[in-house]
Amino acid sequence: MDNLLDVKGLKEQVSIVDLLARLGFHPLRRSGKEDIYLSMLRDSDTKPSFAVNDELGVWYDHGLGKGGNVIDFGLLYWGGSTFSDVIGKIKSTCNLPILRVSPDLNRINTRRHALKVPHYRVESVKELGNNPAISRYLQSRGIFKAADGRLKEVYYFVEDEKKTRKYFFAAGWQNELGGWEVRNKYFKGCLGHKAISLIPGDNDQLHVFEGYFNYLSWKTDNPLINDTVLVMNTTVLLQAAIKNAAAFKDVSIYFDHDKTGQDAAAEFIRSLPLAVDRSEIYKGYNDYNDYLIAVSTRSSERSFFR
Repeated sequence: MDNLLDVKGLKEQVSIVDLLARLGFHPLRRSGKEDIYLSMLRDSDTKPSFAVNDELGVWYDHGLGKGGNVIDFGLLYWGGSTFSDVIGKIKSTCNLPILRVSPDLNRINTRRHALKVPHYRVESVKELGNNPAISRYLQSRGIFKAADGRLKEVYYFVEDEKKTRKYFFAAGWQNELGGWEVRNKYFKGCLGHKAISLIPGDNDQLHVFEGYFNYLSWKTDNPLINDTVLVMNTTVLLQAAIKNAAAFKDVSIYFDHDKTGQDAAAEFIRSLPLAVDRSEIYKGYNDYNDYLIAVSTRSSERSFFR
C-alpha cells in the first residue's frame, strides 16, 4: 500500500499543467497565476478560454462553464470512461504507480459535479466612467458608447482555500440567473451560474448573439433599433437560446465564423427554419466585434491622414 496513491493524494499531487503537457497541450499565455490554453475539451476553440491555476489544482473552461480538479478534467477529456479508468489514465500518463480503485467509486462518478473551487464575492457595482482602465478597454473594443447603460463596473474579490483574497475589477452584465459575466483586458469569466442574457424589446423581433460584446458591436451599428436581444454567453446554452427564440416571429442570428459558431448556427436553423443567419455582415472576420474593430481602425487611419 505504501506505493499506492489514493484519490485525495492524486488530486493534491498531480499537476494539471504537467498532465496537459504530457497530453501535448501547452499554455498560450499567463494571466496572474493562471495558465491560459485553447480548450482541449471543445473543437476549434479560437480564443484561449481554458484556465488552470496549478497552485490551487483547479481548472475552468469558460466556454463550457465548467471546471474542477484534475479528476474532473479527466472525466470530461476521456468521456465515456469509468471513474477507475480515468484514474488509471491519469496515473499512466504521468508515470505514477497504478492505483487500486474500489468498485464503489464507479458509482460515485454518476453523482460528481465539477466545481469552481475559489470563492468570490461581488463587493460593489458602479456605472461606467469611474474606472479609466475599464473605459479604455471598452474603447479598444469599439463599444464604449453602446456599453453606456448596458454594462456596469463590477468590483469583486476571489478567496482561495487559505482565505487569501485577491481583488479584481471588470466590465460586467448579469445573466438570467443573476450571475455576473465579467470581462477585462486579461480575463473572461462568470461569477455565479452560467445562463443566457435576455434584453427585452420588440416582442416580434429577436436578435441572437454568442457573446455580449458582439451584441454591443451590432448595437453600435444599429443604435435606433429596439428589438429584443438574446445573448447566449456560451454556445453550451444553444438549446436554451433556441427554446426562447421559438416564441418570436422573426429571428436573426449572429454567430462566430469558427467551427463552433457555424455548427451552432446550423443547429439553430435546423430547429427553427425561419431563423436567418446574418453573419454575412462580418464576412472575413471571426465575429461582429472583430469586424467593428477593423472598421473603426480603418476609419481612424483615414481621418489621421486627411
